[in-house]
Amino acid sequence: MSDCTHDCSSCGESCAERQGGSPFQIKPLREGCRVGKVYGVVSGKGGVGKSMVTSQLAVTMQRRGHNVAVLDADITGPSIPKAFGIHGRAVATEDAILPVITGTGIQLMSVNLLLEHETDPVIWRGPVIGGVVQQFWGDVLWQDVDYMFDMPPGTGDVALNVFQTLPVDGVIIVASPQELVSMVVQKAVKMAQMMNIPIVGLVENMSYITCPDCGKKLYPFGEGKTQQAADEYGLPLLARMPIDPELAHLVDLGRIEDFQGNWLDAVADKL
Repeated sequence: MSDCTHDCSSCGESCAERQGGSPFQIKPLREGCRVGKVYGVVSGKGGVGKSMVTSQLAVTMQRRGHNVAVLDADITGPSIPKAFGIHGRAVATEDAILPVITGTGIQLMSVNLLLEHETDPVIWRGPVIGGVVQQFWGDVLWQDVDYMFDMPPGTGDVALNVFQTLPVDGVIIVASPQELVSMVVQKAVKMAQMMNIPIVGLVENMSYITCPDCGKKLYPFGEGKTQQAADEYGLPLLARMPIDPELAHLVDLGRIEDFQGNWLDAVADKL
């Protein structure tokens, strides 16, 4: 089965995939490891800022005294290590991988921590990516984690692999307030429903700009679209995050743990 092509017509094996079930299963954690709750930060499209929301949510929960981890499931476009200023490589034991620890104690694992150069492209097919997600869960020595966040991209192979191989307790849907927000939210909602994953709520990213002179909120993409989508699907809109040059600057510097703001407090309260 190690050479599986997923073309059942050419195979005589009686595996889960051939029988209509999932070819994946949740891999047990390493002995002595603990992960409490696992939440996916998802969207129906790319470019809405899942990495920004994930990193800030991890920092918010860490500030509340919880042990937090981030499993960067965006295998082909990892950005979490840069946001936290991590540029080295993860260390492995004989049969396991040690998560990298940030300055405030957040545990990280990302494919960028395994590459020789962090700018190397990851050109892998879906089954290989699914195997990496499984390894990040089961082969990393996660230490006494209360909350783990992962952020698979889109609604394709990677997201499917995450939901099939990780014990996800719920998803947080991230959207931006353009005209397509209803369709984007609908895709994420339907994906979660198909996988029987509870939806915690919505986060609207890039919601507004605060005028540096008068403090007034300006809405470059319009106001209220994400709230309408939330109402349509019976979901709470838990946060509106601003377009903030300072946040972008902190990410560029690898200092997201220094951000100031309480935009995600309602999400943290619900978790």
